[in-house]
Order: sequence, then structure tokens, then C-alpha cells
Amino acid sequence: MPSYDQLGDLLDPSTTVLLTVECQEGVVGAGGALPELAAEARTSGALANVARLVAAAHASGTQVIHAVAERRPDGRGANRNARLFRAAERLPVRQLTGSEAVRVAAPIEVTAEDLVVRRLHGLSPIQGTDVDALLRNLGCRTLIVTGVSANVAVPNAVFDAVNRGYTVVVPTDAIAGVPADYTRAVIRHSLALVATLATSDEVLAHLGRQRRTVRR
Repeated sequence: MPSYDQLGDLLDPSTTVLLTVECQEGVVGAGGALPELAAEARTSGALANVARLVAAAHASGTQVIHAVAERRPDGRGANRNARLFRAAERLPVRQLTGSEAVRVAAPIEVTAEDLVVRRLHGLSPIQGTDVDALLRNLGCRTLIVTGVSANVAVPNAVFDAVNRGYTVVVPTDAIAGVPADYTRAVIRHSLALVATLATSDEVLAHLGRQRRTVRR
């Protein structure tokens, strides 16, 4: 874990953005398409920690971006080049554009200042979406990555952000995947090599010290 001062150096609200990954009703909600993942996100406390971090970001003036995965009812433009995509077509809950399944899930609060980026294809919330351009326009230097899943989308987000020159902070208790021990392995053996790891409380301690500023 970083020292308190090191983490503080990274979390300047004017150059930090908090990214939530696929924290949507159809993924982590009670009636979501992936019950095991939804249960893990909730029982582990990860979803609650994401909500706490989002609230602190709002209070400190740190920009929040919500990355949502969705698909058109006709499937146009969606990938079919991996088993994961083909399996998604058969799920009882489909992440259809405009449906309840693509709404950011409670208890996370979305404010008018938040940005919501929706993707119709791929595995990453950054590659092939507007997220990178938005981060650059916002003057982002540090990206806090939260959400699901530690199996696929979260590592994609971390690696893509690092490859684009951002410093990444991962609150390790604000991400979830299945099984739980796999999440711990990914954190220890992969994410620790490229991101700054911290607890949600450590990140909250710094965001809580910051005075709210206006992002332009």
C-alpha cells in the first residue's frame, strides 16, 4: 500500500477522475443477468464502497465518469468474436439501450455533473469509447478505477489507462469479481504491478480533506 503522503500527491481533485465500471442494474442489481457477480459485489461491500467513493468525489469536486455496457435490441455493432459475447446474447437480462438494466445501480448516486459513457462493443470501458478523450479534456492525471468485474472489464480499464499515460489508483475493496479469491489474485499478481493499490477508506481520507472546486 502507498504511504499516506504518496496517495495524497496523486489525488488532487483538479486532476483526478473517478471511474465506475459496469455498476449498472443489469450487472450488479438484484435482478441482474449475473447473479453470482451481483451477490459478490454486494456481500463483499464493493458496491457500497463504490457508492461511498462517488459521494466523496461529488463533495470534493472530483469528476465522476460512469462506464456502462449496453447493446442495441438488434445487436448491431456488438462483438461476437468471443464466447463471452455469444453467452451474453442468451442471458435472461440483456443490457439493452434505454432499459432499466443499463441504469447505474443503487446505492450509487448519479448527479448532473457526472458523465455517463455507454459502449456498444468490446470489453473495455476505455478502448473504443469517449472516456480517453473526456479524461484528456478534463486534465486528468490520476484515474481511480472501481466496479466490476475483476475478471474482465476492470483489468482492461486499468491496463488501457496505464497504456495511455494515466496513473491509476485501485481501491481494492471497491472492485469485485468471481470467485472472490480470483479477485484477490488479480489484485496481487496483476494490478499491483501497474496501479497504486489502496483501501476505500484511504482514498476517502484524502478526498474528504479536499475542498470542493469547479471543474471546467
